[in-house]
Amino acid sequence: MPHPPDTQHDAVPFGSNAVRLSPGEWIVALVLIAAVLLALPGAWQRLEPLDADPDGRLPYRLANDYGAFGRIARAAAGRGDTLVLGDSVVWGHYVRPAETLSHYLSAAAGGGGGAGGGRRFANLGLDGIHPAAMAGLVEYYAGAVRDRDVVLHCNLLWMSSERHDLATRKEFAFNHPRLVPQFVPWIPCYRESISRRLAIAIGRPLPFCAWGSHMQAAYWENLDLAAWTVKYPYSWPIRAEGLVLASPDEPPSPPPDARPWTEKEIAKFAPAWVDLETSIQWRLFRRTVEVLRGRGNRVFVVVGPFNEHMLETASLETYKKRTADIQAWLRAQGVPCMVPDPLPSDLYADASHPLAPGYRMLAERLAADEAFRRFVAREGEAR
Repeated sequence: MPHPPDTQHDAVPFGSNAVRLSPGEWIVALVLIAAVLLALPGAWQRLEPLDADPDGRLPYRLANDYGAFGRIARAAAGRGDTLVLGDSVVWGHYVRPAETLSHYLSAAAGGGGGAGGGRRFANLGLDGIHPAAMAGLVEYYAGAVRDRDVVLHCNLLWMSSERHDLATRKEFAFNHPRLVPQFVPWIPCYRESISRRLAIAIGRPLPFCAWGSHMQAAYWENLDLAAWTVKYPYSWPIRAEGLVLASPDEPPSPPPDARPWTEKEIAKFAPAWVDLETSIQWRLFRRTVEVLRGRGNRVFVVVGPFNEHMLETASLETYKKRTADIQAWLRAQGVPCMVPDPLPSDLYADASHPLAPGYRMLAERLAADEAFRRFVAREGEAR
């Protein structure tokens, strides 16, 4: 009679095809995986072309691709450009790349007798960014911006209500939540789970995480790899012939109505301006200034130009008080700044975005401003 199998000794606990690694083999495997994760982002950048056009800007479709922003910032800083940093007003929501503030500043600087004697200004605007997110963008993705000249835009639209200021306690979706502080200061309307907040905070300094987000935004329709392969089961997710980023000339979607605000039946309004002492956005704008200066950058702040023609009388008085307080703080910190006079009414598309002639006029006013002229004339001084 056959002897029954000794289940204690004959059973295969991990399955017949299992491969068990020794402690030494685990160390080797982990080292190899870490090497791939560290090397892949850098290798990918050498394969993927980067548009080096003088009027280049981050393509609209890549507004959430912070790794691509960091790459553009690194290239501009390496060229020695003066970097123009801000939200969609700097990016140029209603205009083409050759009609932005940075373009007209470069034209003024290279036109002989202009503000910068041939200096070039690079567009580091990001559509939809707000001060709370800008602080994270600069801190975690603009590390290459060191010992440079930076023109920083301050848009008071982000302080025009508790909702814009992220101070309301009611949850709502806002732009660039991965860039805002996950814990301190605590943002009342941001209701992400603690585990997700930790994952975001841990992933920020990791190049591989930025590369993964770049692939999702640039090639995988903002899907993760698993979801993309389910949608396209017979396609290869990485194709060498497909390594072409979206064009900076691509307009926002849907295309914006690039007419003056007076032709679009937009009424005047009276924003409920928040107090600067309690404003989350103002607190984090100051952090952006401090981070930039802490890296040896020289910073010039442009406050506005807000469309003051849209404001009711009482609200306009409050706005002017806010700009005066911001200007006083900047000067107390030794940061040169300018609060430009409002542009003609028909040169605004909405409450804060100029049209192309408005950007040209703003650049000309900056070029003529004494503080700005001193700022650009001190190129190369010790920081």
